[in-house]
Amino acid sequence: MANEMIIAKVKEVIAAPSCCAELKEAAEKYLGAVGTDAQRKAAEDLIAELKDDICQLADVREFFASEMGAKVFGPEKAAEMTAIADAKLAAGETICFCPACQAGNAVLENQAALFE
Repeated sequence: MANEMIIAKVKEVIAAPSCCAELKEAAEKYLGAVGTDAQRKAAEDLIAELKDDICQLADVREFFASEMGAKVFGPEKAAEMTAIADAKLAAGETICFCPACQAGNAVLENQAALFE
C-alpha cells in the first residue's frame, strides 16, 4: 500500500486551486485504486499526467509577464507573480511555485511510493 506521505501529496494536488481537471481526475482515480489490482495502472496514469501538467518556472514566468498574464490575473497580481518567479529562478528553482505543481513534483520525486 502507498505510504502516507505520497497519499498526502496526492491529496494536496487535488485540493490545489491550480490543479487542472485532468490531473485532478487522475489523482482521484489513483486514490480510489490504492490497495487494489488497479493501483499500478492508476499510478502510471498519474505519473504521465503529472509529467504533462507540471510547469517549468521559466515558462510560467513568461506567462505572468505577458499581456495575457495581465488579463488573466490583473496587472498588479501578474507583476507580483513575475517578481516571485524571478526571485525563485534566481535562487535556482525550476518548477512552478503553484500548489499543484509543487505537490505534484513531490509526488514525481517519490513516484516509487505510488506503487507500494
